Amino acid sequence: MDFNAIVKPLVLAVVFSIIGMLVFVAGFFVIRKLLPFDVHKELEVDQNTAVGIVIASFILGLAFIVGMAIHGG
Repeated sequence: MDFNAIVKPLVLAVVFSIIGMLVFVAGFFVIRKLLPFDVHKELEVDQNTAVGIVIASFILGLAFIVGMAIHGG
């Protein structure tokens, strides 16, 4: 069994996971700055479902973009 066949995909998975998380965190800070209200207050205190849907949409969209960038499509 070739050791490189196991290690290379494992290393790439870890690297892309770290890059994806960094992109997500940076994107979340950007969306917090773009929205004209406090996201934490709207979600936690006011329990605003619409804001939760907007944040969830952002997360799914960003995950799709990162996934396609990794896949190369």
